Amino acid sequence: MDPITATLVILVLAVIAFVSNRVPIGIVAIGVALALFFTGVLTLPEALAGFGDPTVLFIAALFVVSESLDATGVTAWAGQKVIGRAGTRRTTLVVVVALLVAGLTALISINGAVAALLPLVVVVAARAGIASSKLLMPLAFAASAGSLLLLTGTPVNIIVSEFAAGAGGREFGFFEFALVGVPVLLGTVVILLLSGRLLPERKSALMPVDLVRHARMLRQQYSLTLDTGVLLGPDSGVTEVVVAPRSPLIGTRVCAGMTTPDGDLVVLAARRGDEHLKGTEFIVQSGDALLLQGAWDDLTRRTQDPAVLVVDDPAQLRRSVPLGRGAKRAIGILLAMIVLLATGLVPPAVAALLAACALVLTRTVTGTAAYHAISWTTVVLIAGMIPLSTAFISTGTADLIADGMLTVLGDAGPHVALLALCGITLVLGQLISNTATVLIVAPIAISVARALDLSVQPFMMALAVVGAAAFLTPIATPANLMVMEPAGYRFGDYWKPGLPLALFFLLMAVFYVPLVWPF
Repeated sequence: MDPITATLVILVLAVIAFVSNRVPIGIVAIGVALALFFTGVLTLPEALAGFGDPTVLFIAALFVVSESLDATGVTAWAGQKVIGRAGTRRTTLVVVVALLVAGLTALISINGAVAALLPLVVVVAARAGIASSKLLMPLAFAASAGSLLLLTGTPVNIIVSEFAAGAGGREFGFFEFALVGVPVLLGTVVILLLSGRLLPERKSALMPVDLVRHARMLRQQYSLTLDTGVLLGPDSGVTEVVVAPRSPLIGTRVCAGMTTPDGDLVVLAARRGDEHLKGTEFIVQSGDALLLQGAWDDLTRRTQDPAVLVVDDPAQLRRSVPLGRGAKRAIGILLAMIVLLATGLVPPAVAALLAACALVLTRTVTGTAAYHAISWTTVVLIAGMIPLSTAFISTGTADLIADGMLTVLGDAGPHVALLALCGITLVLGQLISNTATVLIVAPIAISVARALDLSVQPFMMALAVVGAAAFLTPIATPANLMVMEPAGYRFGDYWKPGLPLALFFLLMAVFYVPLVWPF
């Protein structure tokens, strides 16, 4: 089969597989790489080159940095400090939530920022008497806008920067994205405020843990006095477990205040139905509820034992405690990474890998947690789709599509060509990953820029901007899906508030970007 034909067939099949949602994204990406090899379009090293690409390693390491800020309570602390002082007015809360999530997204990615702030926003909405559906969609949409503030905001930024450099241009600076990111974010906030009536009012399907109320509830249910030690703190906390059927604990003698056999946890209190088991020893039965106190690491380890059924996962409770153990180290390592990225002393991938290694070596994040923190679906997606971009360039497919596009457009000018490319990106980005979309469209955009003898910089930056406009469907980005259940959204709730934002991003990409990065 002709290489160009094979490349186009593989592209069409990949898009169909992405849109169908029946094949895991990672399998589609690996299938693309293997198909390029079996059809002879690329050699085996070329087809698998994405798995060793510095861009992929950079993105993987950033997930570890994001995990450190989340696990040590840095994001919880920032959220409580900022949102806690925002009052109860919806407009004020929307502005504060949008600016906070945008700032966090710039440092730790869209998904990390939304996941960290989502429980806090739901709790704040409940306290303010506002439906969480009025705040959670602005949370997700503002995160997409915040991804344009810094190089680290989203994998797309890193990808377009590498494409620009590989096409004879230059890499974008660490803070350079802010030249478009700041006005885009401000415009997003204004549109979110004006489109308040377009946001649905739904009954929340989920209520996350409110630490203050959670501690009060435990004291009441277990009849603990107020002078009981700090229930939930940076270094230690409590968790509730239920004795499982056939547990080896059944039949053992326990009393409130005793330590576990290893001496690492304390049985703070116990209940059997409505009965408080306190004051004397009791024989453990299946279904007994025990309130355990100890260091967070010990609680996490011991509650993984099949002998007990955990009620509240201590690992999740710990994330809600502001500035826990290792927070200062996480912040320090983050700042060091930012300095390396901003100054260009080392390549971006090296800076991120150094930060990830430092977090593990200083025990801010365990090795196991670091591996689990990496979104392997994202990593495999990018690694598998990079060879398709390579095939677009090496086979001349990108040039062929670009020539066809320019023939249709005639002498309409660079803005019209950019509009066509951004329009394709915008539509595809609502159906498949914006990362995959940019990897497909970027080679075509480069060919168009070369054919028109224009700079590649505005084309790449425009793709980054419009690639962030994932607002019309819940499947456009994981962050949109993340807020769907807690807010009680339906599939059709997104396009009404999302459409004005998508058009705004499109206009910024086509008309504002070329003012800053001239053709």
